[in-house]
Amino acid sequence: MRKQYDFSKSIKNPYLRKPKKQVTIRLDEGTIAYFKAMSRQNGIPYQNLINLYLRECAQAGKKVAINWS
Repeated sequence: MRKQYDFSKSIKNPYLRKPKKQVTIRLDEGTIAYFKAMSRQNGIPYQNLINLYLRECAQAGKKVAINWS
């Protein structure tokens, strides 16, 4: 292995459309169970389903109705 590599002529991965960022998020157990059950039905990983749903909410401009009782 070299001590130093030259990346000055490197290019971005042309096959990577939109990179994803890893985050930590706390979700209720019931919410996770819901998406895991849906993932088993559809054959899609539950993290992808959560991402698809959140993206759809963001694109539609959905707002959260918060009612503190």
